[in-house]
Amino acid sequence: MATTAKKKTTKKVDIAAKIKEAYKEFLLLHGEDPASVFAFCKELKITEAKFYDYYTSFESVKKAIWLGYMDETLQVLHKDENYAGFSAREKLLSFYYTLLEVLRTDRSYVMMCFKHIKKTEMQPTFLEDFKSQFEDFSSNLVNEGMQTNEVQDRPVIGKKYHEALWLQVMFVINFWIKDTSQKFEKTDAAVEKAVGLSFELMGPGPLDSMIDFAKFLYHNR
Repeated sequence: MATTAKKKTTKKVDIAAKIKEAYKEFLLLHGEDPASVFAFCKELKITEAKFYDYYTSFESVKKAIWLGYMDETLQVLHKDENYAGFSAREKLLSFYYTLLEVLRTDRSYVMMCFKHIKKTEMQPTFLEDFKSQFEDFSSNLVNEGMQTNEVQDRPVIGKKYHEALWLQVMFVINFWIKDTSQKFEKTDAAVEKAVGLSFELMGPGPLDSMIDFAKFLYHNR
């Protein structure tokens, strides 16, 4: 009677993800980076060469972790069938609420990352890739807003809107980190007010109407 050989299956391990999770755990337990990549890898039971297949340093691990937060946030947004039909303002609100939900799963790590940031530091090194991804998102958002007249395309400053929105992201995260209200209700209110203010400032206002009227008078004098 013929016997069928059982195939041995091995579960594929995501080494990059394993390194990120181990790094976060180490930082939270010890309050500082591992002494060296060698020591970290020995604890993780992987070779140092394997670490360098994915990352060049602990700083690059941090960057990858934060880029992952952004990627997850955008993936959740685009999976929502209603998201494409949202106004620019609604999309920005959805972005913040989704980002904060993603960050909440790693709140202790996020707080640790921001613990040593200087108040005047608006672009920590570990947020470089996160910021780049956000700028793509916010630039597209602003362009959509201009097409729907939610956002006014103004000379010079119109090209700086995405930079102002980056400052808003930093404000929202910092506010959330310090928020001790139940279910972070104060953060929800801060997000609503911040987004409302940004669209009031970026949107058509009395000054724009005055400029348009002045142009009309000039061309019809």
